[in-house]
Amino acid sequence: MPLSRKEMEERGWKECDFILVSGDAYVDHPSFAAALISRVLEAGGFRVGIIPQPDWKNPASYTVLGRPRLAFLVGAGNMDSMVAHYTAAKRRRREDAFSPGGISGLRPDRALLVYVEGIRRAYKEAAVIIGGIEASLRRFAHYDYWSDKVRRSILLDSKADVLVYGMGESAILEIAQRLNAGEKISDINDVRGTCIRSNCRPKNALELPCFESVNSRESASLRSYAEHFMIQKMNADPLSAKILAEKNDSGRWLIQNPPALALEQKELDRIYELPFTKRSHPIYDKAGGIPALKEVSFSMVSSRGCSGGCSFCSIALHQGRTIRGRSLESLVREAKELTNMSGYKGYINDLGGPTANFHVPLCKRQEKGGFCPERECLFPLPCPEIKANHGPYLDTLNALRRLKGIKKVFIRSGLRFDFINSDLAKGREFLEALCKYHVSGQLKVAPEHSSPKVLSAMGKNGDYGHFCKQFFDINKRLGLKQYIIPYYISGHPGSSLEDAVQMALSLKKSGFIPDQVQDFYPTPGTLSTVMYYTGLDPRAFEPIHVPKGREKKLQKALFHYNKRENSSLVREALKQAGREDLYDVLTAR
Repeated sequence: MPLSRKEMEERGWKECDFILVSGDAYVDHPSFAAALISRVLEAGGFRVGIIPQPDWKNPASYTVLGRPRLAFLVGAGNMDSMVAHYTAAKRRRREDAFSPGGISGLRPDRALLVYVEGIRRAYKEAAVIIGGIEASLRRFAHYDYWSDKVRRSILLDSKADVLVYGMGESAILEIAQRLNAGEKISDINDVRGTCIRSNCRPKNALELPCFESVNSRESASLRSYAEHFMIQKMNADPLSAKILAEKNDSGRWLIQNPPALALEQKELDRIYELPFTKRSHPIYDKAGGIPALKEVSFSMVSSRGCSGGCSFCSIALHQGRTIRGRSLESLVREAKELTNMSGYKGYINDLGGPTANFHVPLCKRQEKGGFCPERECLFPLPCPEIKANHGPYLDTLNALRRLKGIKKVFIRSGLRFDFINSDLAKGREFLEALCKYHVSGQLKVAPEHSSPKVLSAMGKNGDYGHFCKQFFDINKRLGLKQYIIPYYISGHPGSSLEDAVQMALSLKKSGFIPDQVQDFYPTPGTLSTVMYYTGLDPRAFEPIHVPKGREKKLQKALFHYNKRENSSLVREALKQAGREDLYDVLTAR
């Protein structure tokens, strides 16, 4: 897509239909939101220009492509800009994988707000549509960890015209066609997967607690905030969701239309086979390219949606829980193209999605495009309607493995070991194929914790020990020496110091010390963040322990009890937990 007037002129364009402003550098790969949306619009017959990482301090940076004929599209990038900039400890990150050379500081904090303000200064009357992860998860009143307060909908704060939430392809294409047909942006208020501003509440809308009722630390307000989130969660199913309305302190209403319907397999195939170059723009070559591209250059997206239901994950509120997988034929065609790309060395680095082994709809309701809003698919136990089936994913892996030029297909985007355990027909066969062909010496899985109480708060279950035994038994039989690298989260709501001590003992017993432990990060759009802010588990509105401040630091130190620099923290944690007797046990080398 053109990034300059010169590139527009080379195409014979006098103007763009849409100009997409992005917080990421421009990479023409389907894993990057700007490329995905712009290619979908291009396939729909629209001319799209991109302004990647504009200099937000310079108003002229928003005018480099002129004014678009139809609208500006604005996204903060593949990550929420605050998450991109700050660690869970609120320390500034030194690198940005979505910027040239990994340089940090090329996008502002709260990028959406800054970009829309800049566009409004340059083109006051232009239509502005916001979308992407930052907009999607901040569409209603939301707790903002970085300012430690509840903020209004980003649509209201930004003063954009429309907010597109979720993956966005069908919504933005419908809006584009209606704008092109002459409709005003102010009249386009009924598109699935969008939020709009309104002076009144639609008669058929379900009303959420108002902004004022969730914007204080009083107990009633905290409960209202938890209720507010659960209403959103219960109306995330495209087949049954109601229109939602939230009244704000300005007297205006934030209206959310029902989620977009899940794309069918043919639509997903078509989108991912659009003519992506799978390269970053040449202007970044001198800086060494875009680090985030290196992770996905020779990877393929095979599915969308996640039925895992982890409390700390926002995918359910963004992509949705309905699983949609691409066809074997489409993935084979893309794999053949990858083998002809410059730099290809015989390896497909990943074949997956939010969860790689969620490849086909799990039940009849998912086949229709929905899911059950009143229950989780896998928690606390797998739903009896679920049909765990690794067959289609296994068939795809087998087909790719047989292609000329492919030495190995790896799976690195995450696997649900509990889902493998529950597939009585194909689970063992899949695990054996995984060990034999698709692991590069280390398999990454996410047990997250060892405490049943903490796992319950996380919305997780599954017999990790049983999975490990199967994995090592298969590798022993195959004569392979491969390892499991587990991911853990420290300081999650529901975790006490005693739970962290038991986690440390569990790690000591296993003989494995994780190199990296994710300190719980309260980000917009997750059930765990609601727990963190309100001190309530919104599933039952019961109090839940929330580690903060010093305790959070102590819990993380217990996961790395073996590090000398943590010795004083470990001793302090054990003393507070009344288990000083364990210090020598844990620190013995």
